[in-house]
Amino acid sequence: MTTNIVNMPRPHDLLWGMNAEQLPPDAPAWTHAALSRHAPVVVRRASAEPGWIAVGIRGQAREQRFASWMRLDAIRRQVSPEAIVRAGRWRAHAQPHWPALRALAQVAPQLAECGLAWGVTGSLGFELASGLPAVHPASDLDLLLRVPQPVSLAWAQALCAELDGASGRIDLQLETPCGALALREWAKGSARVLLKTSGGPLLVGDPWAAVGQAVA
Repeated sequence: MTTNIVNMPRPHDLLWGMNAEQLPPDAPAWTHAALSRHAPVVVRRASAEPGWIAVGIRGQAREQRFASWMRLDAIRRQVSPEAIVRAGRWRAHAQPHWPALRALAQVAPQLAECGLAWGVTGSLGFELASGLPAVHPASDLDLLLRVPQPVSLAWAQALCAELDGASGRIDLQLETPCGALALREWAKGSARVLLKTSGGPLLVGDPWAAVGQAVA
């Protein structure tokens, strides 16, 4: 995993460098504890002032999530979901029988063959990148797949069928140049789908050309 900041951080990237002194006054006590153990923050999809990036802080409990902002010049390390896959630490996880780990082992070869960049996000991505425990036996596997060009309904349905054959539940997000949408929603063939953007959610017909479409 690279420790150099090469590109502007994108949603789901993990960042190190934020400390408790940078937290707002209303931040709960557990956020101070999280940063004191050198936990990374995760880039979230929201607008930010120039020189800042929207981030989320996660604690040890599932309900412990706090939205904040981080200065770009405070970033000391940056790890993308794709870098987590390339590092391959999931292959040596202490609990390979857990559904999320088994599912990743099953679908990794298929995703590698699709010719698109993909990565691990969510609890498993956080744990693999940081070394801090976050996954449990009931954890889903969260993935993203970068799709710079439109993908067909048939392609999405075929990929859903492959993922459904895995041992654990998989939540895969399609990352388009305009935002992100759930693979399963695109595979349904609805006239409009929910697209997550930095400006908020949109109901759109074309997730690859979403500019100017109505807010949900």
